[in-house]
Amino acid sequence: MEPVFTMEKQLVIDNVQITICDTRIEMGLAAARHTENLYRHILSERGVVNMIFAAAPSQDEYLESLIKKTEIDFSRVNAFHMDEYIGLEKEAPASFGVYLRTHIFDKAAFKSINYIDGNVETCSEECFRYGKLISAFPVDIVCAGVGENGHIAFNDPEFADFNDPQIMKVVELDNICRQQQVNDGCFPSINDVPKKALTLTIPTLMNAKYRVFVIPSKRKAKAVHDMFLSSRNETVPASVIQGDSCSSVFLDRDSAEFLLKDL
Repeated sequence: MEPVFTMEKQLVIDNVQITICDTRIEMGLAAARHTENLYRHILSERGVVNMIFAAAPSQDEYLESLIKKTEIDFSRVNAFHMDEYIGLEKEAPASFGVYLRTHIFDKAAFKSINYIDGNVETCSEECFRYGKLISAFPVDIVCAGVGENGHIAFNDPEFADFNDPQIMKVVELDNICRQQQVNDGCFPSINDVPKKALTLTIPTLMNAKYRVFVIPSKRKAKAVHDMFLSSRNETVPASVIQGDSCSSVFLDRDSAEFLLKDL
């Protein structure tokens, strides 16, 4: 599978546009510019934009750049997030809802902000409730990361299903995923990381019009390599984007290291 180079630091692999930046800050700026362009395109068609946001330290620079985009009128954006721990205290710093509120939701006047509740008594009811919201507001842009085990949202390899009939589901987090939360500084030890979570499924994310993946750091280098250069299958959940021209990927020098070596 030969890459097609379009300009310095950019390449296309199997219809997916990849932008490689020297630093995380440059990566965040580039991803925010691209998201702004998508926003303008969608807004011109129907006046409102529905967006799903990932919550992770890997998204810090991207969200910081995105919130500064003066041409994005967030009062025209319905905001969602893609996953949440089950049983974590609602205001815990590691909660994904708290992360997004701190990094973007409290920094602009959104049209609506729709949180996943990981403290409900019946998770199936929360899956149903949030699924109805996603169905009522068809997703335009997914702002995503990729995990060290190749997951998208909390679809770890064991639970990833490219043909999942559900919109949202309950999953058990594997140890690689849970250790990543420790590596990211979100929890002091793996024993503190919840074992279950609610997540939007892979088809839900892939059914959006556009996907913007922001994936920095050397710890993600193998996952980035495998999402493009392994076979497309659920053992590498992020490989689902192979051949998808509506997905764009933004990397820093560290996360692109193994990919570039094998091209």
